[in-house]
Amino acid sequence: MNENLFASFITPTVMGLPVVVTIIMFPSILFPSSKRLINNRLHSFQHWLIKLIIKQMMLIHTPKGRTWTLMIISLIMFIGSTNLLGLLPHTFTPTTQLSMNLSMAIPLWAGAVIMGFRHKLKSSLAHFLPQGTPITLIPMLIIIETISLFIQPMALAVRLTANITAGHLLMHLIGGATLVLMNISPPTATITFIILLLLTVLEFAVALIQAYVFTLLVSLYLHDNT
Repeated sequence: MNENLFASFITPTVMGLPVVVTIIMFPSILFPSSKRLINNRLHSFQHWLIKLIIKQMMLIHTPKGRTWTLMIISLIMFIGSTNLLGLLPHTFTPTTQLSMNLSMAIPLWAGAVIMGFRHKLKSSLAHFLPQGTPITLIPMLIIIETISLFIQPMALAVRLTANITAGHLLMHLIGGATLVLMNISPPTATITFIILLLLTVLEFAVALIQAYVFTLLVSLYLHDNT
């Protein structure tokens, strides 16, 4: 099998033009706004889910932090729907691209940090030097805390990229092995197919969990700076 395992992660093109923008905009179609007086089950479930997310993530925030509610809700719904759509056959998952995840993580992290330095300057600077630090360790701790601060968006992006990419690669490998074993050993192929089904269910959970973890960490960064 001379097949490139990373072919599914290449940005798709139509007539030489990348269509990733269209793919990124597609999940917004799944959450239409209702103009009816009585909502159907889909819209009722959507409203219940939004209220649950707001309750879980925004309850600990100050009034300044709660101004980010719409951004947080949009972020988790976008990442979750994009991850789930990427599990469909012959689809492209934008969240497997580190560049896209960085483009989400860096502005959100920078906005939270800038808000912290603007409204809580002393508290933000205090994070660089814990109270009671020996004088000899002050320069080293300031460097370490500065590095840990600037590595936060990279950690957000790499975590999401690695988890989604690893799951897709594993499903690809087990699926390919199942096709090969069908002609060699049908009982073994049946076992690998069952493993593939269980892994698919696990990937559905991972897609939602990673969206929740990414958004939760952004919310915690916001909480530390407001």
